Amino acid sequence: MFSQKVAQQSLRRLAVQQPLAMRSSMMGASPVAVALGKNIQTRQVTSTPNTEDPSQILVKQRLNRPIAPHLTIYKPQIGWIGSSLHRITGVALSGTLYIWATAYLASPALGWHLESASMVAAMGALPLVAKVLLKTTLALPFTYHAMNGIRHLMWDLGRGLTNPVIIKTGWTVVGLSIASAVGLALI
Repeated sequence: MFSQKVAQQSLRRLAVQQPLAMRSSMMGASPVAVALGKNIQTRQVTSTPNTEDPSQILVKQRLNRPIAPHLTIYKPQIGWIGSSLHRITGVALSGTLYIWATAYLASPALGWHLESASMVAAMGALPLVAKVLLKTTLALPFTYHAMNGIRHLMWDLGRGLTNPVIIKTGWTVVGLSIASAVGLALI
């Protein structure tokens, strides 16, 4: 009974200290030798001198890596184009807001006239075609981002995730956003 307990403790100690040496200890080393640490395996260290430039080693390794396909090999689809435009319009709208708000707050100190009265006067001086084009250009990113945001919220609910529905809703978003941007410009 005592010898079994010594053997178990020795094997546990060896498994914690040297997990890979566990197999060899089971193949012939006595429990006493394992307990006293007399069966430690060693191996000779071999290395070759490396005279190659480390940066060239990395360049050679990169040449052997697989290359991921680029977007140019795929046929453009309304799903990924719409999602990309959604992100682009979001960044454009928020960036424009931050720049405009900063300019508006700094305008009194810089002598700029960005108050409402001067903006209305500047817009009123433009020809009708320029007004409609400018207002459409400003409204289109907003309307597209808003309409496509609703589409993305539907996807988050797990609805409309089949290819025919994605194509149909993608073109619907494009049409509705153009129509609503022109409608806002004509107001």
